Amino acid sequence: MTIQELREKRAKAWDTARDFLDSKRNADGLLSEDDSKTYDAMEKQIVDLGKEIQRLERQAEIEAEFNKPTSEPILGKPVNPEKPEKTGTASDTYKNAFWNSIRSRNWVDIRNDLQAGMDSEGGYLVPDEFEKKLIESLTEENIFRQLATVIKTSSGDRKIPIVTSKGEAVWIDEEKAYTLSDDVFGQASLSAYKVGTAIKVSEELLNDSAFDLSAYITKEFARRVGAKEEEAFFVGDGNGKPTGIFAASGGAENGATTSTANITFDDMMELFYSLKSPYRKKASWVLNDSTVKALRKLKDSNGNYIWSPSVSAGIPDTIMNRPYYTSSYVPESTVGSKAIAFGDFSYYWVADRKGFTFKRLNEVFAMNGQIGFIASKRVDGRLILPEAIKTLTIKKA
Repeated sequence: MTIQELREKRAKAWDTARDFLDSKRNADGLLSEDDSKTYDAMEKQIVDLGKEIQRLERQAEIEAEFNKPTSEPILGKPVNPEKPEKTGTASDTYKNAFWNSIRSRNWVDIRNDLQAGMDSEGGYLVPDEFEKKLIESLTEENIFRQLATVIKTSSGDRKIPIVTSKGEAVWIDEEKAYTLSDDVFGQASLSAYKVGTAIKVSEELLNDSAFDLSAYITKEFARRVGAKEEEAFFVGDGNGKPTGIFAASGGAENGATTSTANITFDDMMELFYSLKSPYRKKASWVLNDSTVKALRKLKDSNGNYIWSPSVSAGIPDTIMNRPYYTSSYVPESTVGSKAIAFGDFSYYWVADRKGFTFKRLNEVFAMNGQIGFIASKRVDGRLILPEAIKTLTIKKA
């Protein structure tokens, strides 16, 4: 079955579930216990179809990447241009020395080649090309990086100037003096918090030339660090980690509070319009999967459901005609929690301090026939302009 056929099948499944909801709701707008179970099964099919569509889309992207030509066609007279020799962690010498040091403990003869990437804590910076692979993998593992603005820093701190208050024009009587009205500037600071993980590999596997060590480390590092980053970008308190969108201090501004323990359409409308119009143009929703499930049952004032599935390639599912993203690290819609964020997430800045550090541990796991690796990086993140994203808080009992 093609991706388009799956999209159409999911759209039909949603139409069926929507009609079932409309026909089975009682006077209070609720479902009976049996009908609720039936609807949950319908919704599960919709969710499963959505996941299968995402898998096939990702598979199509990978196949397209593999099918790209490995070289450009020669259209003119062949020439032999001199390519400048790369230096530092970008050089071939450093790259070869780095991976030889990772695979073998007898690396004294190549240690001099690694001095360019020596880290203050005894590890070595990964080669430049490998760092790009890690960044790409982190983006895939971490949905937040796809929405945020990502910058690189060479030092620990980055100061970012911000206009906190705009000047304004005034009406002037004839021959009267102009009134000065200056912009007020503030400053946000991005630091460099350390996040890392330890990886173990058996000696036999490490010495097997068929084992793709760089691919394994990329995948594992991206999975572990990507998950920890995303958690901090959403709910981090800024204490030894980035400050998250849902943080009580330094996070997004609260746009609305529900009138009851359950989210209503009016609550969503209040949150939607609490965000200034310029930010709404690029705004998206971020919420937990369990919250999406609740929103699928909501209708607008015209009787239309606010959740809408996509039936076309390149167009995401929407809530109130704006795209949404889900993460398990976004709080669920429980009493007193901030359950939904809506806004332009490009105003959340992620600062990567240049360089991922790897360090080989020869003796720690030697008794088990294993070699350990410590992988770490430094990163920070915070919302630069709090008014660019608004949150919805569930009313306390």
